[in-house]
This record gives sequence, structure tokens and C-alpha cells, in this order.
Amino acid sequence: MADGLKDKVVLVTGASRGIGASTVRSLAREGARVIAHYGRGKAEAGAVVSEFGGNCVAIGADLSSEGGADSLWRQAEAWKGHVDVIVNNAAAVVPMTIDDDDATWRRTWRDAVQINLFSLADLCRHAIHHFQKKGGGIVINIASRAAFRGDDAHLMHYAATKGGVVAFTRSIAKSYAKDKVLAYVVAPGFVRVERQEGVIKRRGLDTMLRDIPLGEMAKPEDVATIIAFLASGVARHATGATIDINGASYFH
Repeated sequence: MADGLKDKVVLVTGASRGIGASTVRSLAREGARVIAHYGRGKAEAGAVVSEFGGNCVAIGADLSSEGGADSLWRQAEAWKGHVDVIVNNAAAVVPMTIDDDDATWRRTWRDAVQINLFSLADLCRHAIHHFQKKGGGIVINIASRAAFRGDDAHLMHYAATKGGVVAFTRSIAKSYAKDKVLAYVVAPGFVRVERQEGVIKRRGLDTMLRDIPLGEMAKPEDVATIIAFLASGVARHATGATIDINGASYFH
């Protein structure tokens, strides 16, 4: 896998912590040159890229605003003059229910769709045009188990956007394979990242593990390893596929 990643330029969104930060590290250790995007976590993203010297750079952009993805792509492409792989990992996960007031309901839906779907689509659009000109490239979009089995009432909007990510990614694979553009979905279940610690504390670890036959939550590194494998380009004929990472808790 190392040869497949050596000197490849990879853009990873939402890279200041969790799956994104682990992905930056996995890619960089294999010789890739990585652009670590951050929204609010400038210090955290800076700490991650500092581990790898000039082979990584942190770039900030607000994907919750229209035009944020355009700004990010311009900066990413300018760093080395090209991008070989894009990993769309950034996502908004803000709980909400149908009992919230109208303003909260609509605002939370808008934010989820903007970050999880619109900005991802904008970045994919830029990437596809770029890949067509350079003779190919790889798109890896991070969805969720929730895209296939749904989610609890407080995260219905999150599940809906991730379902859109899956359909969009499959469409990219079908439509642009002729241009040597490969596209994959990675769909994690429960991953033990920072934001899950509060959930574990409230619900209890045993409850979280109840429907995971493997008996443990995935680590961010588990997801990052799969992403790095796909980014290496060795799984060309798997384009369009979804890789489930959920401890056998759900198969689609």
C-alpha cells in the first residue's frame, strides 16, 4: 500500500480530530502529502500536521457557509498544484427532534444538509473536473450505518443526509468511471471518537455494545486504515462499493 500512496496529494475534510485526524496520520505515514481541513479546530489540526513536517498542511474553511467548499478546494489545489484523492469526512451531528420549535427544526436541517451534503457535493464537483483533466483520481465519502438502517428520532436529519451521500457517491462511480474517477463510500457504525464519550457516559458502554456482535466499538484508526487502503488505488474494481465498519451490527 505504501507505494500506492507515496507522494499522492490527499485532501481530508474534518481532519482536526477523530476519524479525520487518524486518517491524516495513516496517509502521511504511508508517504502521502496530506491537506488537513479544519472548521473550528485550527489548533488541533495544526498539531496533527506538525507531526509530519512539510508533508502535511492545515487549511481552514467554513463548510457551513455557501462558498466554503469552493474556497477550500482552491487552497487545496494551490498547495501542490494538484489533488489526487479527496476524503469527505466533515459532518454536522447536532441532535434535534420533531418537538423542537420550528426555527430550531429548520435551522438544524439546513445546517446538516449544507455541511453533510451540499459542501460535500461542491467538493466532489471540483474534484471530478480536476480528475478529468489530470487523467483520474479517487473520491472517498464518509457516510454512516445510519444511511441504511436509519437512526433514532434525534438524528433523523443526519441519517437522511448520509443516505444522500451514498446515492451521490454511487452515481459518481457509475457516471465517471470512464474518466478513471473512482468513488467509494465508507460507512462506520459506532466509532469511539471524542464526541461519543458523552454518549457512552449517559447510556453506558454495555448499552452501546448491545447490538455489536464483535463486542467493541471501532477505533478511529480502524476506519482510517480502510480509507488509506482505498486511497492507495489498489481496489479499482471496487469503485461504487460501500465498506461497512460496524462490528457486524448491520449489513446493507
